[in-house]
Amino acid sequence: MPPWFPLLAQDPAPQQGPPGIVIYVGIIGFGLMMILFFRAQNRQRRELQKALTALKKNDKVVTSGGILGVVVAIKEAEDEVTLKTDDTSNTRVRVLKSSIIKITTGDHTVGEAKTP
Repeated sequence: MPPWFPLLAQDPAPQQGPPGIVIYVGIIGFGLMMILFFRAQNRQRRELQKALTALKKNDKVVTSGGILGVVVAIKEAEDEVTLKTDDTSNTRVRVLKSSIIKITTGDHTVGEAKTP
């Protein structure tokens, strides 16, 4: 046997960590991702609630049903808002405040997901 022959032999497989460590790292990563997701969602919900309490006449809104309108009247006791949906026929619709998902006032929009 030539003296260089042992150099051609393969090294034994390196020892790996315990197989469960990969699972733990995955669970921790998933948990962090969910925490960040829920924090962003809660922040959006708080901003919308703050905007709903500051809702005033002549604000443009969008409801969860897709109705676009301008606030004409607000009944705080009943959590009800009257929207004018058409200028030509003076059509008005009464909706619950909780059905409003987006408020457009002036140059900024509240309740909309922010995209980078």
